[in-house]
Amino acid sequence: MTAASNKELKQDINCDFDPGSISADAALMRILESVQPIPQRETIAIRAALGRVTSEDIKSRVNVPNHTNSAMDGYAISGAAIPKTGSAQFKVAGISFAGRPFDGRVDAEQCVRIMTGAVMPEGCDTVVTQERVSREGDQVMISSEEIVGANVRQAGEDLTPGDVAIAAGSRIGPAHLGLAASLGFSELPVLRRPRVAFFSTGDELRSVGEALEIGDLYDSNRYTLFGMLSEDNVELIDLGIVRDDPEAIKQGFESAASCADVVITSAGASVGDADYVKQTLDEIGAVNFWKVAIKPGRPLSFGKVRDSLFFGLPGNPVSVMVTYQIFVREALRKLAGEKNAPVLKLEVPLTSQLKKRAGRVEYQRGILSRDADGNTTVSSTGEQGSGILHSMSVANCFIILSADSEGAEPGDMVQVQPFSQFA
Repeated sequence: MTAASNKELKQDINCDFDPGSISADAALMRILESVQPIPQRETIAIRAALGRVTSEDIKSRVNVPNHTNSAMDGYAISGAAIPKTGSAQFKVAGISFAGRPFDGRVDAEQCVRIMTGAVMPEGCDTVVTQERVSREGDQVMISSEEIVGANVRQAGEDLTPGDVAIAAGSRIGPAHLGLAASLGFSELPVLRRPRVAFFSTGDELRSVGEALEIGDLYDSNRYTLFGMLSEDNVELIDLGIVRDDPEAIKQGFESAASCADVVITSAGASVGDADYVKQTLDEIGAVNFWKVAIKPGRPLSFGKVRDSLFFGLPGNPVSVMVTYQIFVREALRKLAGEKNAPVLKLEVPLTSQLKKRAGRVEYQRGILSRDADGNTTVSSTGEQGSGILHSMSVANCFIILSADSEGAEPGDMVQVQPFSQFA
């Protein structure tokens, strides 16, 4: 948002602008500037490495492929023997299977039946797919339309010894596991996972399974946090519910900071009168900012507790999920040492009407889908109240409306950010 537009928003009495808030971009910049990747490394079994971040470049030990081989089922020939015009007859000299190569040299007037992945016989540099030949007995007819070198994978065309197969800072996925296994690695070097301690604050909160009295609420935020943190493959430390008591809250923070790289709370971190979280942070921590100009999620705080990063998330369930996915997840990725992990954002047509007041960036819940013509569109989940957690359970993306936006109409192009499990 420009300084001019910022000024205009402040002057509009119908605007949702809060001069005590910082912009979403500024908040994310401050957060990431405060994060340094974890330096500790370990070597773990390859299957245990799924979802971890590589601590160094993983280099190939062999050629990939390790031998020149066929990319298709067909017939291996010498490309020089392809006829200039018409067709030519080749005698089948034998067969080459993956793991059982043809033993011998192939003459110009011969061919070898070959299977995908099989070693190319000596004297052959081209494979004609089986669908493009006619065969009678041990004779095969091949036409002049074939291309020299077709359907052959050269040894080392993917990787040669010393080439970087998986770069440092990569989050290991299924393809990485397969690649590492193809190179003969049984263990992989990774960075230590971030340790994240989290708890909820509030006398009104009850754990699931407990009976509710009037005014009580079940603590759902710890479960959504558990789910999102699990997606990000961190080491979880759930400290439960901490009551609204100065000494209890201080002890909760001290306990969390003593064992975790990141401390996350939900509810309580505001500037209200009965705010023991703020009181504790003033004593043993430091807060970088208290509010962000977003909706939902304005009462987001960030700073440090002792040597741990601190995120004070709002109490409303949807606000917890928004602030986590927009801010906390980015910090955890950098803390884990992950590189080149851009957030996917798309521009797609809207099929719903969206209401909004200017002043804050809004992350409305949306559903990405395909219309009857196969085009990707997005629709609203409906009511956007920050306590309506059901709307998050049916959504698969955020619809992002800029601070100066006053809503959108069907047919407008809007920016969407798919949730991580759908990206």
